[in-house]
Amino acid sequence: MATAEVPTKQKAVVYDQPGTVSTKVVELDVPEPGTGEVLINLTHSGVCHSDHSIMTNAWKWLPYPTQPGQVGGHEGVGKIVKLGPGTESSGLKIGDRVGVKWLASACGNCQPCQAGSDGLCSNSKVSGYYTPGTFQQYTVGPASYVTPIPDCLESDAAAPMLCAGLTVYSALKRSKARPGNWVVISGAGGGLGHIGVQLASRGMGLRVIGVDDGSKEDLVKTSGAEHFVDLTKFPSDDNGAAISAHVKSLTGGLGAHAVIVCTSSNAAYAQSVLFLRFNGTMVCVGIPDNNPQPIASALPVTLISKHCYITGSAVGNRTEAIEVLEFAARGVVKTHFRTEKMDKLTDVFEEMGQGKLHGRVVLDLS
Repeated sequence: MATAEVPTKQKAVVYDQPGTVSTKVVELDVPEPGTGEVLINLTHSGVCHSDHSIMTNAWKWLPYPTQPGQVGGHEGVGKIVKLGPGTESSGLKIGDRVGVKWLASACGNCQPCQAGSDGLCSNSKVSGYYTPGTFQQYTVGPASYVTPIPDCLESDAAAPMLCAGLTVYSALKRSKARPGNWVVISGAGGGLGHIGVQLASRGMGLRVIGVDDGSKEDLVKTSGAEHFVDLTKFPSDDNGAAISAHVKSLTGGLGAHAVIVCTSSNAAYAQSVLFLRFNGTMVCVGIPDNNPQPIASALPVTLISKHCYITGSAVGNRTEAIEVLEFAARGVVKTHFRTEKMDKLTDVFEEMGQGKLHGRVVLDLS
């Protein structure tokens, strides 16, 4: 049952030539919700660097290459227009605004799910990779796994919270940094990074040092960073010695309690271990493209002599998604974004690939 007639056809953006930066607006059938699913009329979708990597087949560790015709996207917001069978006890109703995350679904039954690690679900489906994503006007999602959107939060502002906000928020929690601690955010002017700066400084009471290209200094500082480090002003052939010395000087000489690596740069990972003080934690978030490389500075002697930790953080769980949306609803976090139409997605990806994108882009799917 729906409040308005649901069309049979919809517009969607697909990766028409995977392995390259190329998208195409096409017409597809509107899906029918199955048992336990709801049909969502999406109005907005954030654009993430992960979408770029999947489109270009840049993540060599994935089991299969992306296929032509894949609908990408994993930060979708819209209204429920139809309830599938078996959703009566979900509490959802026609007209509710909900979000679709990186994981389109998680089983809820495997050990990672039961431990609150949805992102590691053994039976998950990834939105935009062998599952239709959110670069389309209609999609289905499990009633048990879509995320409610707070009434006072606009849909375009909510979209980036479903991956960028959730991912960096979960990473900050995993860092175990406490109020008053120093945290370095590498890639601080990007989609994840500038949200992370706000969450850390305004929501969690942390002292933030942002590291990125000098063109992003204003965004990083207005997001709440106490210091900004322009990585282009330091030599790239000294194994991070100069930039790490500078970062340590900003913290009184000891280094940061935590480092969150939001960028997909192997060089950034190599530098980040050196930013840490004793008992510090570096959290891996951004996944570098092409063939995987080990973290160059993660030498046993370094880890032993500083008692430091390296951990990873994958997307976050359903509870953290609700928490980070509440931060946004209260105005603690305001995503720096611009809105583009569906036919501009290729241009957005080209800008992203060149490292010129400040903050986030949200697609208007109308």
